[in-house]
Amino acid sequence: MTDSPVHSNPLPDGVYVPTVAFFKDNDDIDLEATQRHAIHLAEAGVAGLVIHGSNGEAVHLSREERSLVIKTTRAALDQSDHHLMPLIAGCGAQSTRETIQLCRDAAVAGANYVIILPPAYYGGLLNTSKIVQHFYDVAGSSPIPVMIYNYPGACSGLDLSSDTILEIAKHPNVHGVKLTCGNTGKLARIVDGARLGFFVAGGSADFILQGLVVGGHGTIAGTANLIPRACVRICELFHAGELAEARRLQAIVAKADWVAIQTGFAGVKAALQHFKGYGGEPRKPCGLPSGEQMEMITKGFEEVMALEQSLV
Repeated sequence: MTDSPVHSNPLPDGVYVPTVAFFKDNDDIDLEATQRHAIHLAEAGVAGLVIHGSNGEAVHLSREERSLVIKTTRAALDQSDHHLMPLIAGCGAQSTRETIQLCRDAAVAGANYVIILPPAYYGGLLNTSKIVQHFYDVAGSSPIPVMIYNYPGACSGLDLSSDTILEIAKHPNVHGVKLTCGNTGKLARIVDGARLGFFVAGGSADFILQGLVVGGHGTIAGTANLIPRACVRICELFHAGELAEARRLQAIVAKADWVAIQTGFAGVKAALQHFKGYGGEPRKPCGLPSGEQMEMITKGFEEVMALEQSLV
C-alpha cells in the first residue's frame, strides 16, 4: 500500500508526446521502430514520453506487450543518454483491481508515472464519489505517482469537472492531470486550486499557448509525434515573452491538429509513414486512412511539416 506520498521528481514543464504503437507485418510489436521513434522525440527536446495513451493502442495490447513496450522505450532513452527523461504509462482499466495491477507492471517495466482514465463502461452505475474512490484506491496502491486523464471521447462522454479533479488531486500520490476535454477554463481552475507542483497539461496541440497563458505547465499532444520541435518552440516563445510569434506558430499547429483530430491516431500514423517513412498499420480492426482522407492528411500537414523542418 502507498498511504504516504511516493518519492518522485516533479514533472518538468514542457511537451510530452503520447507515442503511437508500432507493429511488424506479422502484427508483433516492432521494437526497433519503438526505440528509434523514442530517441527521435527525445532529441527533439520534448520533456517526456507517454506510453499506452490513446495514440498508443493500449486497448489493442496484451498485458505482456504493454510491459514490453515500456521496457523497450525506457532502454532506448537510457542508452541514448536520456535516462532522466520521465516516462508515463497509461494504465487505465475498467476495474480498480486491474488498474492497480497495470500500475505495478508499469513500475517494474521502468515507467516513472502512470496516467489513468476513469472507468466508464458501467458509467450508469458510477457516481462521482465512486470515481473519486477508484482514483484514491489506485493511488493508494500504485508504487509510482498517478496522473488523471480526462478524455470524454474515450470514456462514453464522461467529463470530469474541475471540482472532481481537484478532489482527486488531494491524494498525495496523485501528481497531475491531462485535459483532453479542451476546456481551458477548467485548466485555469485546476491550476489555481491544486497544490504547488501538481502538473496540469492540455491534451491537444491546438491549445498549447492558450493553456500556458492561464498557468498550465505544458501539453501532452499526439500530433507532437510528427512535430515535436514546433510544439516545443511554442512553449519557448511563450516563456520568452514573444507572444506574436507564439500565436503565429500556434495557428499553424492548430490547423494540422484539426486534421489529426478528425482522423485519430490512425491519421497520425499515416502522416508519420508519409512524411517520415515509418509508422505502419494499426492493429485490426483499425486501418490506415486512404483516398480523400489520406489526401486531406498530406495537404493538411504540409505547412506544419515545413515549419518542423525549419527548426531542425
